[in-house]
Amino acid sequence: MLEEKLKEAIIGELQRQAANRPQSLEVQDGDALKNSEELIVNGKIDLAALVMVIAGSVAGGP
Repeated sequence: MLEEKLKEAIIGELQRQAANRPQSLEVQDGDALKNSEELIVNGKIDLAALVMVIAGSVAGGP
């Protein structure tokens, strides 16, 4: 259960970043991620934002 929440949080945050900065970050199509154990990402990631989302997920945040 925790692993699934973390996976969803990470994918969601990376997709959000890619939507905000499509020229800097590209993430594999969301539909292809549902049953996949791999993620294809190309570009720069805002690591601080990603860490905050992961920490919130572990702490039980939204």
